[in-house]
Amino acid sequence: MTNGVSEGTSGWRGWPAWAVGYAVIVIGALLVGIVNVLTILHDTGRMGMPLPAWEPAVWEATSVIALIALAWVAFLMVERFPPVGPRWPFAIAAHIAVTIPFSLVHVALMVFLRHGFYALLGESYDFGPGFDEVLYEYRKDLLTYALFAATFWAAGALQRGRAGEVAAAPAPPETFDINEGQRMIRVDRADILSARSCGNYVEFSLADGRQPLMRTTLASVASMLGDAGFVRTHRSWLVNARHVTEIAAAGSGDHDLRLSNGAEVPLSRRYPEALALLRTPVVPK
Repeated sequence: MTNGVSEGTSGWRGWPAWAVGYAVIVIGALLVGIVNVLTILHDTGRMGMPLPAWEPAVWEATSVIALIALAWVAFLMVERFPPVGPRWPFAIAAHIAVTIPFSLVHVALMVFLRHGFYALLGESYDFGPGFDEVLYEYRKDLLTYALFAATFWAAGALQRGRAGEVAAAPAPPETFDINEGQRMIRVDRADILSARSCGNYVEFSLADGRQPLMRTTLASVASMLGDAGFVRTHRSWLVNARHVTEIAAAGSGDHDLRLSNGAEVPLSRRYPEALALLRTPVVPK
């Protein structure tokens, strides 16, 4: 899928951690801002001091704009000082320290925007007693920064978890292409029981009973399948060790092999390393 919400290349699962974190922060900030505006209007109305709706709207909008503009600070700090590991106390101290300039810049930008909005509406804005207001805003900004940092950390953790799932996912079955000239057959290597030299061709025996031919040499096939558990047992035979069900002595050092499909394949005494390998227990993958 390319346009799903949770799947495909354009879904949020394909977003980088910072984008997911920012999206959550923007949505959350807008919702909190709306709730705060409604709460202020409700409370001032109950106290008999109603406000024009635009004032709390400007207060919340300027605060939200300033906070969203500064959210990247929390992201960079989480990336630089992750609150885990043996140095987590130092990381927490670094995060607490950065909340002071974070809050001061937030207040400065917020007040600047409010003055601008009020001027456009022909009004004047009074921030109030400087230190008390700054301290009041810092208490809120401390919590806001913590929420921002936690959001970015959670987004990163989810992304790392998805990467781990992809890394742990089983690899697709290895395939082998058998070129018959007019057509190409793609099969799982595990489904190839054996390969036999037939002049200028190699005949493959497949688990489904097919026996396709490919113009090549057995040595070439052995080099391509050797890392997949295939063993050269005779100058004309290559077998998949996982399909060998029986090894029987045939005299003079030779042996006969029985495969999972019941076929018999020779094991020449000239390939003692093949016998040793086939006698080694096969560990399932």
